[in-house]
Amino acid sequence: MKKTKLIPASLLLCLLSLLLLPQQEVYITLKEGVPAISIAMPDFIAASSARAGEAAQEIYRVISDDLSYSRIFQLVPKKYHEYIRPLDPKNILFKDWESIQANILLVGELADGEAEDIVFEGKLYDVKAARFIFGKRFQATNSLYRLAGHRMADEIVRVLSGEKQIFISKIVFVSDRDGIDELYMMDYDGHSQTRLTFNKIIDYMPSWSPDGKKIAYTSYSGVAVAGLYLLDLEEGKKTPVSTRGTNFSPDFSPDGKKLAFCSTMDGNSELYVGSADGKNIKRLTYNEAIDTAPSWSPTSRELAFVSDRSGTPQVYVMDAEGSNVRRVSFGGTYHDSPAWSPTGDRIVYVSRVENIFDLYVLNLRTNQIIKLTESNARNESPSWSPDGRHIVFSSSLAGANQIYAIDYDGANLRRLTSQGTNKLPDWSN
Repeated sequence: MKKTKLIPASLLLCLLSLLLLPQQEVYITLKEGVPAISIAMPDFIAASSARAGEAAQEIYRVISDDLSYSRIFQLVPKKYHEYIRPLDPKNILFKDWESIQANILLVGELADGEAEDIVFEGKLYDVKAARFIFGKRFQATNSLYRLAGHRMADEIVRVLSGEKQIFISKIVFVSDRDGIDELYMMDYDGHSQTRLTFNKIIDYMPSWSPDGKKIAYTSYSGVAVAGLYLLDLEEGKKTPVSTRGTNFSPDFSPDGKKLAFCSTMDGNSELYVGSADGKNIKRLTYNEAIDTAPSWSPTSRELAFVSDRSGTPQVYVMDAEGSNVRRVSFGGTYHDSPAWSPTGDRIVYVSRVENIFDLYVLNLRTNQIIKLTESNARNESPSWSPDGRHIVFSSSLAGANQIYAIDYDGANLRRLTSQGTNKLPDWSN
């Protein structure tokens, strides 16, 4: 039987034809508490065809949603555009846009391309300096309009802030919408939800590789133990890593060289580490307590994990070789699922207080703890966005578990899934 190949987002980008226009790198240093950059987005100018008009509306909506979500930009309200002269892309009247407090101007034009394609060209301008910053041109079919918009938004963030791009990132999660827990994937904003595994068995705890080409996950595979496997998204190939005992909570190191996970292969739940391909496995912890839930630091030099060696489950940190173990959570009787932020200064984790599960963020520099969620729901399985500004997690806020995203400071909660029961999300790099 012919194998079905799963095409990751990275390969879809090859379907977009991009031409980089001359640009000047302009970096804006962003700090917490600094006002967002004011950006004006007049309606994109489209050719007279219905196809170009439809593409203009969809791409505009995607980019504006992305930039608003970033917390880097603040869109100038469209009502203010009424007070200035109509846009002429060949003659930008910068004083007009400066008068409505715009720092940056994005101009978009769409035209019909070959066959059923459209050509979208976006140009970014520094309003106060009255100069062109950069431009990008995309050619795409109607199924890739959203991807073109996400790519443009990512380029704006990259050029203006130098921060990691998140808009073409993916979230893998577990859902029973088709009858049994299997792996699914979606865009960062909840669009394009796609099933990845068709095993008709329980698949659990997925984790992205840094290059986005593989997913490590637990699968019961019709046997009594839970094995750890690697799913190659390009080949659709499933490779076993460990099938002795119960294996769970995999996490790839950010440098792409190692894979940490938990296993009972030696009887007790301990931490193990192997190479990224699942080979050369060695044991890291030797403790009568339960050690679980490893999470790599962004330097790949340390691991956060959970252990009940002090009597109750607490968050610990150790060096990547298993030495220098120290406890970082104090207070409370139950902590779980630590996730180290890409910026390295925070760890988000789950804490149970009076049978209520909420997310908390520990600032490693100040030891300050912030309660991220506040509800009677069960909030679990946090995972950071690539830029460290957002967290995805599962919650019973709506009854059955669904996937939500929230900003690092507890603002901007939004629901991403609705079909079936959904849980255990992991945000790609």
